[in-house]
Amino acid sequence: MGASLEVADIFRAAGPVYRATHAGQLSLHQLKVMSAIEHCRTAALGGHVEACEDCGHRRIAYNSCRNRHCPKCQGAAARSWLTARKADLLPVGYFHVVFTVPAAIADIAFHNKAAVYDLLFHAAAKTMLTIAADPRHLGARIGITAVLHTWGSALTHHPHVHMIVPGGGISLDGERWVSTRPAFLVPVRVLGKLFRRLFVTGLLALFDAGKLAFFGGLAPLTDRRAFLRHLSPVRHKRWVVYAKPPFGGSEAVLAYLSRYTHRVAISNRRLLAFNETGVTFRYKDYRRDGADRYQVMTLAAGEFIRRFLLHVLPRGFHRIRHYGLLAGITRKANLAHARELLAVAASPPDDNRPEEVLDTRPPCPCCGGHMIIVETFARWSQPRAPPQRTSSAGIHSP
Repeated sequence: MGASLEVADIFRAAGPVYRATHAGQLSLHQLKVMSAIEHCRTAALGGHVEACEDCGHRRIAYNSCRNRHCPKCQGAAARSWLTARKADLLPVGYFHVVFTVPAAIADIAFHNKAAVYDLLFHAAAKTMLTIAADPRHLGARIGITAVLHTWGSALTHHPHVHMIVPGGGISLDGERWVSTRPAFLVPVRVLGKLFRRLFVTGLLALFDAGKLAFFGGLAPLTDRRAFLRHLSPVRHKRWVVYAKPPFGGSEAVLAYLSRYTHRVAISNRRLLAFNETGVTFRYKDYRRDGADRYQVMTLAAGEFIRRFLLHVLPRGFHRIRHYGLLAGITRKANLAHARELLAVAASPPDDNRPEEVLDTRPPCPCCGGHMIIVETFARWSQPRAPPQRTSSAGIHSP
């Protein structure tokens, strides 16, 4: 069962019991995510029948749920997003920077996802932009693509932000491109100190504005003195910011981005088995090195579902954000100016330009001919008549 095992299989088999056991404890949004994953690429969402123009082979293609938490739907979403981002790449090295928060903060974030995750984004971005603009460091305006992840490899709650940052920026007077030193962006210890100060200050502001809620073991933190005592240790603890050396060119940047931008808590390929014992999957133990880093874990089905649902984001929350040179309506102008300073080719034409019409019809698995749509069917329906020599496939609904 391991090769074709999917999160959807686990939700379909164990989801009904989990929902009944936790009735009243799951949010409507979490229930909708479960339902979307369970119904993805099944008759519940409808679909169409494709037929080969040459040999007549037919297959049923069911629609996808397109939910951002669904492991099966993120591949196409990532490819579309990356195509749109190609025009943003500059011919410079790119750094990967990670901002994370201590466990004491992550506990608060769990019950205040929208507010604290938003603060995580803003504090990390302001930290990077401020230190990069400091003449003692880079002295330039930089661009940032930031992606929120909320999980550790074992599906535990571990909120952190991944950033992809070009190795340089536009000088503060706008007259030249300032490159980073080889394999060095800015000092990570300096980043950690400023990030800690900005985040803790922002968290106190959220508390004073009454925008934080506390439940269970954290309920006593509603008292401001208790809240300050809770924060006291993390104020004196070093907050680690991780930075990798530059990538090897724009294609490497795109390949790396594709592994981070639309990732969900666990991919189907990490699943190994699902039986009466539970769900077995691969994970990384970052405390170990070498081959020992890759471990196998088995969780009861209910615990697996619980951990997966920890990472359902608030409705409407943007998990991919752009800052600095890449932010807002000034992005295209900033990138054009950066290319001018780098003396490279002008920015590609506008994204809305007419494009050459390509033949996007999928190939026939039997003869290589073109598959065309010969019938569509609605949700919870099937094709009018079972076609001969039919296979089943999933699609992303338009």
